[in-house]
Amino acid sequence: MQEFIDLVKGRESIRNYDPDRAVEKEVLNEILEAGRLAPSAANYQPWQFLLVSSPEMLQKIRNCYPGKWFADAPHILVVSGNRAKAWVRPDGYNSIETDLAIAMDHMILAAENLGVGTCWIAHFDYDSLCKALVLNADEVVFAITPLGYPREGFSKKGLKNRKPFNEVVKFL
Repeated sequence: MQEFIDLVKGRESIRNYDPDRAVEKEVLNEILEAGRLAPSAANYQPWQFLLVSSPEMLQKIRNCYPGKWFADAPHILVVSGNRAKAWVRPDGYNSIETDLAIAMDHMILAAENLGVGTCWIAHFDYDSLCKALVLNADEVVFAITPLGYPREGFSKKGLKNRKPFNEVVKFL
């Protein structure tokens, strides 16, 4: 268990990618496999993981987020899903965001475990991204993350500003 806790404690959002060092295909496949294996409501798996690596598509995708560090990443992972294919609770709650968040979290933790940097991004130009990816109207993009190795010499801050345990946990 301590190994997992250390993984979670060590994960940080990386904003410093080496543009000349692509992530190996086997490593990318392991990260994507972690998302594929994620649980979803009623096991509907209403998702699609789009891994953008070609220079042409990267150029289109990079226009959806202005950060220079984002443009340096050799891969961009887009987590999308189909709201119509997600489980819906009787009161109308649609599980798409929850399902996609679980899958994204699995992939981000897998990337951390494999030494690949990520940065969960939800603030992006949604219309620009959907147009670049030629998504159907029923597909929603939940989040994106760069995937890449940090530049040589980069070191993590190692600080997490989190509320104390007793502030967020209640035993009833």
